[in-house]
Amino acid sequence: MKIRPLRCLFLSSALLLSPFMQVQADTADKTIALSNNYAGNSWRQNMLGSWKQTTDDAVKKGVIASADAFTTGENQATEQAAQIQNLILQGYSAIVINAASPTALNGAVKQACDAGIIVVSFDGIVTEPCAYRISMDFKQSGLDQMDYLAKRFPNGANILEIRGLAGVSVDEQIHSGIVAGAQKYPNLKIVGSVNGNWSQTAAQKAVAGILPSLPNIDALVTQGDDGYGAAQAFMSAGRPTPTIIFGNREEELSWWKKQKDANGYESFSISSAPSISSLAFWVAQQLLDGKQMPHDLLSPAVSVTQDSLEPALKGLEKGGIVSQVYSVDDVATLTSPSAH
Repeated sequence: MKIRPLRCLFLSSALLLSPFMQVQADTADKTIALSNNYAGNSWRQNMLGSWKQTTDDAVKKGVIASADAFTTGENQATEQAAQIQNLILQGYSAIVINAASPTALNGAVKQACDAGIIVVSFDGIVTEPCAYRISMDFKQSGLDQMDYLAKRFPNGANILEIRGLAGVSVDEQIHSGIVAGAQKYPNLKIVGSVNGNWSQTAAQKAVAGILPSLPNIDALVTQGDDGYGAAQAFMSAGRPTPTIIFGNREEELSWWKKQKDANGYESFSISSAPSISSLAFWVAQQLLDGKQMPHDLLSPAVSVTQDSLEPALKGLEKGGIVSQVYSVDDVATLTSPSAH
C-alpha cells in the first residue's frame, strides 16, 4: 500500500500556527452527529465502522460527550436536509456530513451555522461557504487513471467509464478528471458510460446491459466498488477481460491477485480511505476546541500498484478496503487547495 498526496503538500500558515498534538478537555461536554446519505456499499460500511470505532474511543476517554451516526435512504437529498434540520433541533454542537448533493443541503447547512453549529462535510461535500470541506482531490484521481492507461496503451485504447451515484460531488469530480484525461490523450477514447452507483451488483448489471452495443473494450475507468462486478459482466459475456482500474476493495484486489498469478494481469487501484470519516470527526472536534483552519482541506489518496498489491492484501479482512488509521495529530497534515 502506498499513501501518497496527489500533489505536493505544503502546510498552510493557518495550520502551522495551531497546536494539534493534544486533545483538549474543553470539548468534553460537546456532542457531534454524523449525517450520512448512503450506506449501500462496502466503502460506506467501512466508513461508518471507522466513525464508530473512533468516536466510541473518544467518548470513552472523555474527549466528547457523544457522537451519533444517522443514515438516510438511498441518496435522498430532501430526506438528508430534513435530517440535518432535526439534528439542529436536537442541539448538537457539530454536524459532520457525507452529502447527497453539493448544493441541495446548503439551506439546512446554513441554518445549522446560523444556530452556532459547526458543520464539516467530507467525501460528498457541500458548497455552503460556512461549512468546512474535507476531500480527496477526486478530479486528480480520475486524471491519474487516464495517466496510467496512457502508459499502458501508448497506441490508444477504447475505454468504458463506470460512474457513481448521479448528482453527488464525488461522481462529478472524478468524471471531470476522466474527461480531462481524454482531452490530454486523444487516442484514449471513451466509447461508453454507465452508472454503477458504487455497487458491485449495480455495476455488473449496467455493464452487462451496455456491452452488446460496444466495440472491443481495452480498459475500464471506475469510481470504486464497481471493478469486480464489471469483471464478472465481461466474463459472463465471454468477452476478453479489459484492464480495470480498481478502488482498493478486498474483493477486487483478491481477484486482481488471482489474475496476476495466473496470467500476469496488470492494473492500478486508487481510492479515498473510508477512515476519512474519523478524520472529519477530529476536524470537528478541533474546531469545537477553538482551533482555526481553512474551510477547504485536502486529504491524500490511497493507491495500490502492481508492486504493492501483495502488501496491500496482507491483513486486509474479507470485505475490507485498504485504509489507514487517523488520529487527531493527522488534522495537522491536511492542506488547503490554495497551498498547491
